[in-house]
Amino acid sequence: MSEIKAGIKEIVASQMKNELDQFKVGDTVKVHFKIVEGKNERIQVYEGLVIAIKNAQLSKTFTVRKNSYGVGVERVFPLHSPRIARVELIRPGKVRRAKLYYIRSKIGKAAKIKELIIKKKKQPKVLAEAPQG
Repeated sequence: MSEIKAGIKEIVASQMKNELDQFKVGDTVKVHFKIVEGKNERIQVYEGLVIAIKNAQLSKTFTVRKNSYGVGVERVFPLHSPRIARVELIRPGKVRRAKLYYIRSKIGKAAKIKELIIKKKKQPKVLAEAPQG
């Protein structure tokens, strides 16, 4: 029985991505997703707001919502899928909830999320020496 569990853990570890893109709920992201059409393979970019992240090791998923021609469209992406080329962070968001399902009922400006402003570390002032001459 323990051999089976060890084998399953080994398979799960081989399927998981090592370098993950750092984003959280409330962030605006661009998901670069590989689409296979017959023999052709192309990358489609899906840009929107991350409204939920569900954690479960290999089956970890995140939901991205965008407005397309006035209609809200949501798509669930598996994080460890080989079809996801990368997730690019566009704008970090400032939220106080783990799931932003309330955004579904908001329209227009009310559906916006405040941007998280990250303060830069203060650098020590360097006194410039006056040129001699």
